[in-house]
Amino acid sequence: MRTSDSSGNFVPDLEILTRLANQFFSAVPGAAPVGVTPDFSAKTGHSPSGVTNISQPQSSLPDPHGLISEERVPTVADHLPHSEAGSGTSPSASPQNAALPYSPNGAWAGVLPQHAKAPGAIALPFEAELREVLSSLRLPAQPIIPAVPSAVSPQYYFIEHTRGLPAGSQNPGASGYLRGGHPSQQNLGAGVPTPALDIELIRRDFPVLQERVNGRQLVWLDNAATTQKPYSVIERLAYFYEHENSNIHRAAHELAARATDAYEGARNKVRCFLNAASVNEIVFVRGATEAINLVAQSWGGRNIGEGDEVIISWLEHHANIVPWHRLCAEKGARLRVIPVDDDGQILIDEYAKLLGPRTKLVAFSRVSNALGTITPAKQIIEMAHGAGAKVLVDGAQSVSHMRVDVQQLNADFFVFSGHKVFGPTGIGVLYGKEALLNDMPPWQSGGNMIKDVTFEHIEYHQAPARFEAGTGNIADAVGLGAALDYVCKIGIDAIDQYEHQLLQYATRLLKSIPGLRLIGTAADKASVMSFVLDGFKTEDVGAALNKEGIAVRSGHHCAQPILRRFGVEGSVRPSLAFYNNCADIDKLVAAIERVNSGRHIPH
Repeated sequence: MRTSDSSGNFVPDLEILTRLANQFFSAVPGAAPVGVTPDFSAKTGHSPSGVTNISQPQSSLPDPHGLISEERVPTVADHLPHSEAGSGTSPSASPQNAALPYSPNGAWAGVLPQHAKAPGAIALPFEAELREVLSSLRLPAQPIIPAVPSAVSPQYYFIEHTRGLPAGSQNPGASGYLRGGHPSQQNLGAGVPTPALDIELIRRDFPVLQERVNGRQLVWLDNAATTQKPYSVIERLAYFYEHENSNIHRAAHELAARATDAYEGARNKVRCFLNAASVNEIVFVRGATEAINLVAQSWGGRNIGEGDEVIISWLEHHANIVPWHRLCAEKGARLRVIPVDDDGQILIDEYAKLLGPRTKLVAFSRVSNALGTITPAKQIIEMAHGAGAKVLVDGAQSVSHMRVDVQQLNADFFVFSGHKVFGPTGIGVLYGKEALLNDMPPWQSGGNMIKDVTFEHIEYHQAPARFEAGTGNIADAVGLGAALDYVCKIGIDAIDQYEHQLLQYATRLLKSIPGLRLIGTAADKASVMSFVLDGFKTEDVGAALNKEGIAVRSGHHCAQPILRRFGVEGSVRPSLAFYNNCADIDKLVAAIERVNSGRHIPH
């Protein structure tokens, strides 16, 4: 039950202790035999990390995200016979008397220090042995499980700690994830405003953040590659397969109606999230890459000809380079590239020089996946339209960080991937202006996208169905809808503000490390911090960080042209989401400093 910390001290393994404690408490009178853990997952909704979810009454733990059933959640007290629930109480004892095995602060008396044990509490089997084991552990100077305010104190503090209950979590009250007047739990450093979000409460919604990697708590800083999923998304997917799974649109049975409603409901959630004018402008695809290829092959195949020009920028992901390169090669068109300055910012004056009567399309990223640069999207779009060109915006890296209003942007196409915005993989969105979509030929052919088929004639649906051939990714579209619900509940503007503050904090610390060079230092950036470290290969830095449980991306990030613009073939890329905090940044910086000093180099 003990492991060694970085200093060689023995510390308790909390996961093993939790599992043993759950088995220990299952031996209370009237409960399951020792070694058999009661399963309350059907009542409580989930059992993360393999730990039995013995939840507390609703009145003591806030549940702003609806994970707890409306009926009362069972506790260990429910498994005690009334005749034994206290000192000499009868079966007719009051509920208050039935709770006597608990100490006054709501914790189980059997694991508290002896002086804190409630009068009349039941002595559990092997209690003395458990105390001896706990007392023999060599604890670090600071307690592993800090005190939690009584307003949210769990009945079993160690179980809730394993599930991620943070020290100092605030009762969100009516404000949910917003802090309101509560003091901040995040020290963002001097001169940085207090964030509006209760980040520690939010972190509890993401079960993977409780994972341990190489014996360390996971620090997920690979959000530009993919974001983690909250319970609400995971459970929505499970609910779909448990209660709604069917193909959609044409069947007369109940499950088909449920699945169709869920799928089309998700389409409307995307419409609202993007502020599109109609659900007919929302096409479900596998991801941003497929969406770009759809536009290139369908719209581009019809509208790009020999001598025409397509403009992209140096900042682009390969997914917004390769489809246009192929199209231009096939059609005899020309691919032109907007340059960037030494900070990674679009050179607008140079862009203006590229625009001309042969320009048919401008395709660019709203946020660079390699540098984090936020491009002047509105200005780029207006200039393109002034030249008579259409515009596609790659929003894969922007949707989880900032508000999107496609009507205000006035882009002709906007694409993003669900997994970059806390949704499932394998689902994405193409937004296109309705008239433009209806004028485009179908890209793939098959079922769902046709009105009528004979051997002599085929009539296609209008958008979006004309671009959704075959059985779509129904469940993951529904999961994407749940992810967008979650983001909207938090508030995208609050997310934007918090992440900006966290980026400032992280940038200041990273710049202080000798030999570390940030790649991409635009004044207007989202939460990406690419860097190289003198004397170290990027893959070695990434491996060293992984040994400490810190997940970052190392390599070219499918953006080789922009990295080569800065004289490198790859970089180490930590990237942020709103569930990250300053502690994550502190661990990252400390680990990089250890690598830099030669104390932690992978073999």
